[in-house]
Amino acid sequence: MHRGKLATWAAAICLAAGIGGAAAAVKDTAPVAQKLDNATCQTCHDGKKGKLQMLASNGEKRGVKTVTADKYAKSVHARMECIACHKEITDSVTPHQKVAGVPKAECAQCHLDLWETTKKDNQSAQKPRLGIVAENVAAYKKSFHAKPDKDDPTKLMAICSDCHDVHTFDVPPRGTAERKEWHLTVPNVCGDKCHTDHLEDWTGSIHGKEAIEKKNLKTAVCSDCHTTHDIIGSSSDKAKLAITASCGDCHKEALASYKASYHGQVNTLGYAYTAKCFDCHGSHAMQPSKDPASKLHPKNRLKTCQKCHSGKKDLPLATEGFLSFSPHGTSDNFAKYPEIWLTTKFMIALLIGVFIFFWAHSILWWYREYKDRQAGKTAPHIRTDDLPPEAATKHVRRFGPVWRLAHLLFAISVMILVLTGMSAFYAETGWAKAVMAAFGSPKTAGLVHRVAAFTMLGIFFLHLIAVSVNILRNWKDFKFFGPDSFVPNWKDMYDMIDMFKWFVGKGPRPAIERWSYWEKFDYWAVFWGMAIIGGSGMMLAYPHIVAKYAPGWVFNVAMVVHGEEAFLAAVFLFTVHFFNNHFRPDKLPPPDVVMFTGTQSLQEFRHEHAAQYRRLVETGQLEKYLVDAPSRPFTLGSKILGLVLIAFGLSMLLMIAIGFFGGAGH
Repeated sequence: MHRGKLATWAAAICLAAGIGGAAAAVKDTAPVAQKLDNATCQTCHDGKKGKLQMLASNGEKRGVKTVTADKYAKSVHARMECIACHKEITDSVTPHQKVAGVPKAECAQCHLDLWETTKKDNQSAQKPRLGIVAENVAAYKKSFHAKPDKDDPTKLMAICSDCHDVHTFDVPPRGTAERKEWHLTVPNVCGDKCHTDHLEDWTGSIHGKEAIEKKNLKTAVCSDCHTTHDIIGSSSDKAKLAITASCGDCHKEALASYKASYHGQVNTLGYAYTAKCFDCHGSHAMQPSKDPASKLHPKNRLKTCQKCHSGKKDLPLATEGFLSFSPHGTSDNFAKYPEIWLTTKFMIALLIGVFIFFWAHSILWWYREYKDRQAGKTAPHIRTDDLPPEAATKHVRRFGPVWRLAHLLFAISVMILVLTGMSAFYAETGWAKAVMAAFGSPKTAGLVHRVAAFTMLGIFFLHLIAVSVNILRNWKDFKFFGPDSFVPNWKDMYDMIDMFKWFVGKGPRPAIERWSYWEKFDYWAVFWGMAIIGGSGMMLAYPHIVAKYAPGWVFNVAMVVHGEEAFLAAVFLFTVHFFNNHFRPDKLPPPDVVMFTGTQSLQEFRHEHAAQYRRLVETGQLEKYLVDAPSRPFTLGSKILGLVLIAFGLSMLLMIAIGFFGGAGH
């Protein structure tokens, strides 16, 4: 009995010992979770081991991401622990056990969070680079790359790690050999994974050869044209405009000459429907123009022009004459562009000559009238209280209703032409962009411009017909150099000489006939303007017709004279013409409404046209020109109309001044 009890106890002890030993054995052989520091991660993900694989949960082999420790140590993330980004990994045992619902590393949000913390800690000044990264993140989130992939909407087009190797990423300092090497790897980053066709085209292009063969750091790589983080779809207008501007970062002179062309003016205004750099030169496969593969090679150039000027829609078919047009022609290279150089120098000389003479004329005139008024020699033209009753009520008819209407329509059409034309001429100004936005687009503004131009031309030619008919009817009695003719005569020259004598106090004010020399200048200037502005404008409006009979360089000349003569006309009208008719001391306060009412008071007529007044009195013809003064409502309406037109003209003069002195235009 005792023996049985001992045996039972012995068996129990042995069993307990066996179970304990087995448990200890199990404990000794179970995997132990290690701490998740970088060294631990490196035991598996060591890049020095080469390509690594492991068995996945489905029993198939999969690749293991490797990191080379010394490269990681040089990266911007070197001080970070792996699990700072890989938050979903909580166990070093292979395969990793991941916490459900914890997202994978999210570069963008991490950098934004860091920046917010930095700002809260008032450390922004010490970490400016982090602020730039935050700006890049914001730009990326609005970019084309941040959109869902069409093939797999669960993924984005590109994420940070597609472009940046997060384990080795670093931007070397500018000017270093490492920076040069890093910059030239950008095309491979873009092309190896995604844009393979574009990489192939770029590699064989002039840009690619400069980068690959010559290691030229200044040559264009992907990021120079497409930017880095704020990449947008290349088919969008915004992208087209941005890429064109990017070309100018390197090709500054070419961009400046491009902006002087109509193509460039529209582009500068913010519209992308005209030709841009890549439309003519190509994009990724760009070649020098001497290369037979270039879109601008002489054998290919017409075909390139005809891609836009195809004869379809609103663009006529480009012809052979287009080929000698110089889209980058400049006025400072006589050897290469002699026609442009000569035309520009002539226009500059004309501008300087006209403005020096007439601005001096206006300043001296203002001075003399001001002095005479101070001395009581003249009186403001609107005062009638000191006139006899018959003079106070009677006016002299100067212009009939047809001529007044023609002048009004002509003035309005000219102002519309200045507004729409100068908006293109000074396309870089803010006001020009606002004007185009108001019209809807340069296409609409161009249509309005042409309607106004044909209106002006129509009035001009109708005037020519009317004048011709009048001359033919009175052929026997008409005197081409007489007092009623606009043809300059010797009296005009003597009047001008006497006027300058009067300006400087060396003689009396000359007695002016029906038309003064400055009025005749205004009249004949229109003929010059119609020929120069109208002729060049018609050439530019119908290039396909002109190019059949003339070389392409005539378009370069037409652009110069059209713009410069329009500038001359606008500034002359809104300074000299306005002064002569509205802002002389004798005319204050403006406006003078004779071109709206058609009449002048007898007192004013006697003062302004003393020679004609004497002639009419001596011949007994004055009475047939006398009419009743216009009604008060009509006079008031004429003054309001005059003030509106003057305000519009002076506003445009201010806009032109902003463009001219702001460095815009040409």
